[in-house]
Amino acid sequence: MSRTVLVTGATGFVGGHLVAALLADGHRVIAATRDAAKAARRLGPRVQCVTTLAELPAHTPIDACVQLAGARVLGPPWTRAQRETLLRSRAEPAAQLLALMRRLQRPPAVLVVASAIGWYGRVDGAADAPCDETEPPRPGQFQSELCMAIERDALRAEALGVRVVRLRLGVVLGHDGGAYPPQALAARLGLGAVLGDGRQPAPWVHVDDAVGLARLALAREDLVGPMNVVAPQTPSQAGFVRALAASYGRGVHLRVPASALRLALGEMGDLLLAGRRVVPAVAARAGYGFAFPTLAGALADLAARTRPRR
Repeated sequence: MSRTVLVTGATGFVGGHLVAALLADGHRVIAATRDAAKAARRLGPRVQCVTTLAELPAHTPIDACVQLAGARVLGPPWTRAQRETLLRSRAEPAAQLLALMRRLQRPPAVLVVASAIGWYGRVDGAADAPCDETEPPRPGQFQSELCMAIERDALRAEALGVRVVRLRLGVVLGHDGGAYPPQALAARLGLGAVLGDGRQPAPWVHVDDAVGLARLALAREDLVGPMNVVAPQTPSQAGFVRALAASYGRGVHLRVPASALRLALGEMGDLLLAGRRVVPAVAARAGYGFAFPTLAGALADLAARTRPRR
């Protein structure tokens, strides 16, 4: 059934893929973006682009909302100013979206919001224990507190009768954005590196499955609450970087000490040095079939898309 879906962060890496999938499914898409002309060029003429949600009249039929907006978490060190930027870049779009929902004559049926597996934080000595959606957050760790703020803002929509699904994304791999292109370049140049001892779990998901699970969350009325958006197979960081290098016929010969990463990145280094073996329990119970359940299959697909043509 065709629906109207409002997407914030529609021109981002995951957002662009999601918009394309929604259009292919026959849905109408409204994209909230800072630069409507640029977004229209990227997303195509079938997408209605608005620079502010205040442009939308109260009678606008919106069946579903997807909130993907937010500054990149893995970037500059988490200084006080950078933490405020990360929080504000998510809180402001969330507040604007909630204000729109309150103003609409008919609120949307569902809100799907992008959180992250950073919700679970780090747990020394128990990182390899399976971690499903029932695991609590870790107050006092910024990555967890950021996700707590995202999800707390989203849950305010429940007071309007909106079903809320919170996608806790792992590292999303795609040939055209996110973490994969710089990692692939390093691998092709023989510069892939083990970080710290390399034993930390490295949850990931192919962008096709990230989009697939977002579509599932939009479509299934019985889905509510958190959903881990990760592949079933979780390698160690060393296993991940070696598999990535092998997909280009390379090996891994470099190692970056944990002390050097923490000195350079501060607490943000924990994103690279500490992890949890997050499992997609909700997706499994919902019967979702992963297009790329294994890292080898995902990397083969991505390498084929990025390998230079002769």
